[in-house]
Amino acid sequence: MNREPLWRMIALARPRGARFALGVLLGALATGSGVALLGVAAWLISTAAQHPPITALSVAVVATRALGVSRGVMRYLERLVTHDAAFRTLADVRVRVYERLARTEPVRRFRSGDLVSRLVSDTDATQDLLVRGLTPPLVGIVTGGAVVAVCTALFAPGGLLLAAGLLSAGVAVPLAAAALGRGPGRRLARARGDLSTSLVDALHGAPDLIAYGAMDRAVRRVEEADAEITRVARRDAALLGFGEGAIALATGLTVWATLLLGVAAVSEGTLGPVPFAVVVLTALAAFEIVSPLPAVAARLGAVRASGERLFDVLDTPASVSDPADPAPLPDGPARLRVRGLRVRYGADEPWALDGVDIDVPPGRTVAVLGPSGAGKSTLAAILLRFRDPDSGTVELDGTDLTRLPVDEARRVITGVPQDPHVFTSTLRENLRLARPGAGDGELWEALRRARLADDVEAMPEGLDTEVGSHGARLSGGMRRRLALARALLAAPRVLVLDEPTTHLDPDARDAVVTDLLDATEGRSTLLITHDLAGLERVDHIYVVSEGRVLQHGSHEELLSRAGWYRDAHALLRRG
Repeated sequence: MNREPLWRMIALARPRGARFALGVLLGALATGSGVALLGVAAWLISTAAQHPPITALSVAVVATRALGVSRGVMRYLERLVTHDAAFRTLADVRVRVYERLARTEPVRRFRSGDLVSRLVSDTDATQDLLVRGLTPPLVGIVTGGAVVAVCTALFAPGGLLLAAGLLSAGVAVPLAAAALGRGPGRRLARARGDLSTSLVDALHGAPDLIAYGAMDRAVRRVEEADAEITRVARRDAALLGFGEGAIALATGLTVWATLLLGVAAVSEGTLGPVPFAVVVLTALAAFEIVSPLPAVAARLGAVRASGERLFDVLDTPASVSDPADPAPLPDGPARLRVRGLRVRYGADEPWALDGVDIDVPPGRTVAVLGPSGAGKSTLAAILLRFRDPDSGTVELDGTDLTRLPVDEARRVITGVPQDPHVFTSTLRENLRLARPGAGDGELWEALRRARLADDVEAMPEGLDTEVGSHGARLSGGMRRRLALARALLAAPRVLVLDEPTTHLDPDARDAVVTDLLDATEGRSTLLITHDLAGLERVDHIYVVSEGRVLQHGSHEELLSRAGWYRDAHALLRRG
C-alpha cells in the first residue's frame, strides 16, 4: 500500500470515484464554457466588423448566450456534486477516526488537546484536498488539452505557445509553490496541535496553575503557539501572492508572444484576422484553467502534514482485537481464573506481569495488593480488555477471555477504573451510560447500593443535578461512588475495582472502601489496591510485587506468616 499521505487521503474517496469523475466532467464543461465564451465572442466581434448578413451572426449570438448560461449552471452542478462527495467521504473518515478512538489506544498515546486538533482540523483536511486539490488539476488537464488542440488547429505556433504557457503556469509554478509550502505546511499542522494542547492544558489546569503562580507561563505557551500560526499564515499569504503574480506573468508573456506571431502571420497572409482574434482571446481566457493551481499546490504541504497526523491515529496498532472464531459467552457461575499471565510494553522492557496466577471464585471478593509499579493496573487493563496478554490465559468459567468478542467480554467483566471519568452532564445521564434504558427506580437502587442516594436526595434537582466539568461539583468520594453506581447498574458478572481509594483522604478512603465492599457483597469482585484499608473483609488476598505474586491467603493467614503483608501491617501500626 502507498504510504504517501496525499495518495492515502485520495484513496479514502475511492467508494465515490464515480461522483468525483462526474464532478471533473462538469468542472471541465464549466471552465470550457468560460473559455469558449470569450473565443466565440472574439469570433462574433471580429466577424461583425466585416458587416456580414445578420443571419451569419445569429448562431454565434445564440451560442454566446448559451455558453454564458451553461457556464454558471455547470459550475453550480460541479460544486454540488464534488462537495456532496467530499462531505460524504469526510463523514466516513470521521466515523473511522471515532471508531479508532473508541479502541482507546490513540487516546492513551496522544495528548488530549493534540488529539482534538487531529480529530477536527486534520480530519477536515481530507475535504480540503478532495475539493481543492483533486478536481482543479484534473479539470485543468482535460480543458487545457482541449483548448490547446483547438488553438493549434487554428494557428499552430499560437497553440504551441499556449501549451508552453499553460505548462509553465499549471505545472512549473505549482511545483515551485508546493516546494516552498512544504515546510510552512508542516509547521502549521504542528502549531495547531500545540495551540490546542496548550489551550486545553491551561483551561483544565487553571486552578493548579493559579495556585502555583504558573498561569503566566501557560498563557505564554498559548501566545507562542498562536504567534507561530500567524507567522505561517503570513508565509502562506506570500506564497499565494507569488502564485498570482507568476500566473499573471505567464499569461502576459503568452498573450504578447501570440499577438506578435499572429500579427506577423496576418501580415504574411497565412492567418486570417478572424482566427487571429479567436486565438489571442482564447489564449487570454485559457489561463483561467490553471489560475487555482498555485494556491492548491501551496496548501499541499499543510494537507500532507495533516494527513500524516490523521494516519498516525488511524494506524495506531490495536492492543486488542476480536477473535476470528468467537466463543459463546459462558452462562455458568462467574469464576475468573488467571494462569501464567505475562505482559510487557516493549521487547526491551521488563515484564510488567511475570507468571501471575489468580483465582476469583463465584460470589467472592478477592484483593490484589501491592506497591506502585507492581503491575496491578496492567492486570486491570488485561481483565477489562484494554490489551491482550503476551502469554498465559485469563479464563471466565473455563473460556479464554481472548476468545470472546471484546464488547461482550467488557459487558461481563467491567468495573471502576483508577481514575473514573465523570461527564459534564447530569447525574442521571452519567448513570445511564451503563444502561441507557434504565428507569429512575433502577438509578436510585444503584445509588443506594453505592451509598450515594442520601447525598443525591439532598440536592435540589436530584438526578437532574449538573455535576460540572469532570464532576467538579462532586467530592472525590462522591465521584468514586457515582462510578461504582454506574458499574453496578451495568450488572457485570465480575466487578473489577482498580485503586478505588486513590487521591482520597484517610477518612474518605475508609468510608469508600466500606461502601464498596458492602455494595459488592455476594458478587464476584476483584479489588486492586495499594491500600491495606478494609482487607480484613475480603475472602482472599494476593500480594504482588514487580509483576509476581509474592504470597496469597486470607487476611489472618497472611498476618500469621512472615512476609510483605505482615511487614506492611506492622509498619502501618507504627505509623
